[in-house]
This record gives sequence, C-alpha cells and structure tokens, in this order.
Amino acid sequence: MIIEELLELEHQGWQSLCSSTGADFYGQIMTEDGVMILAHGFVFSREQVIASLNDAPPWDRYEISEQRLIPLDASCAVLVYQGRAWRGESEPEFRALMSSVYVRHENTWRLACYQQTPIPPGS
Repeated sequence: MIIEELLELEHQGWQSLCSSTGADFYGQIMTEDGVMILAHGFVFSREQVIASLNDAPPWDRYEISEQRLIPLDASCAVLVYQGRAWRGESEPEFRALMSSVYVRHENTWRLACYQQTPIPPGS
C-alpha cells in the first residue's frame, strides 16, 4: 500500500537526520524544484536543504504518530502526521504537524514539498 511506502520514506528521512546523513538522503529524494517549509518560518529549496543539513546537529530520537494518507492521483499523495523529536537533555521536545507531498517519477517516490507546523507546548 502507498501509505506504508511513504511512511517508510519518512522513517528513512528521520533516521538520516539522527545519523547526520540527511543532506545525502534529502538530496536524493527531493525533486529538483522541491521545497521544505520549516517551523521557523523559512522556505528552503532543495539546495538550501542540503546545505543546512550539512551543518545540522543530529536528532537523538523521533516518533511519528497519527499518520494518514491523502491520495491525489495514482502518482501523487500527501502524507500527514504528527512528529516529535528530541536533541540532547537540555533542548525542549520538538513537536509539529507535518505534511509531505510525494510524486512518483519513473517508478520512484520523490519528495516535492514538506511542511512543518509547530504544536505549541502544552497543546
């Protein structure tokens, strides 16, 4: 099923962020004109994502929950979920609602757009 395929890609992405290999992973999976709309209010192009992940500290662990799929057609779908991630003991938990738009190109899923909407603490 498509949801399992796309959820596996999300897990691979988070695992790459935990192992400091996110620049390579997202450099391969994002479409050439893909973007990430991040919680801090920036929109990054594929090239900016790669550059920013080269210097990003790794996440210690993450969780994905409440996932659901919104199929748009046979070659395009949106995966929506709640993500939680932790970095070190002194940093607060990161919680956000996330959506990833995937397009199938030459039988491979590619990430066209990813968005984070922060969940305020205590919500």
